[in-house]
Amino acid sequence: MPENFLHKGKILVIIPTYNESENIGKLLDDIFSLYPENLDVLVIDDNSPDGTAALVKRKQLENKRLFLKERPGKMGLGTAYVDGFGYALEHGYDRVIEMDADYSHDPEVIGAMVEKSLSADLVIGSRYIGNTVNVVNWPLGRLVLSKTASIYTRLITGMPVSDPTSGYKCIRADVLKAIGLENVKSQGYSFQIEINFRVWKKGFSITEVPIIFIDRTVGKSKMTKKTVFEAVWMVWWLKTLSVFRRL
Repeated sequence: MPENFLHKGKILVIIPTYNESENIGKLLDDIFSLYPENLDVLVIDDNSPDGTAALVKRKQLENKRLFLKERPGKMGLGTAYVDGFGYALEHGYDRVIEMDADYSHDPEVIGAMVEKSLSADLVIGSRYIGNTVNVVNWPLGRLVLSKTASIYTRLITGMPVSDPTSGYKCIRADVLKAIGLENVKSQGYSFQIEINFRVWKKGFSITEVPIIFIDRTVGKSKMTKKTVFEAVWMVWWLKTLSVFRRL
């Protein structure tokens, strides 16, 4: 079992969901089994028609550290996390974990990220460190797209992050306050790029820990052509803001 987190402050794991009833139950069980103290989970559900929210409500009867925010419809990954960040700040959490609901992110890594956050403001769970690629079960096309997006983002923005599109990270609450959540514009997967970039341009420290990303075995991916296109132009928008010092 990972070491006790009591000396590391209040921690909130934010998990956005849309049609994740096949995954969320086991994920929640494993998180609370691994971290029985001082770690809360907030599920943000976008009115999943498959009963995800109802399943989470049943889990709430078993655990008082599980919280649920239900939204009226599919409003985007970025707004889900911004809502979760706002909840974390309002309720006095010290650190926030971003995590996917499909079990592609191993909950055991939470401990390592929190430990690293004692000396870094943002900790990213990275699939690509150096020449290593730690991805399992992705088709070649998806892997090439992801790796190319990472290279493209670093080239355009200059941001020194190996895996800028990773959705597994730990960020300090005071950093969230400093970047100004009201300024965040991204809706889809480019949200991860924007958060990293804003943290970096504010002068906060960023580090990465290696993870093994295992693609979902049940449910459907939320990646669309729209989210890919948003990421393509988002890096240029961020660079422009940076040049004119509007971040």
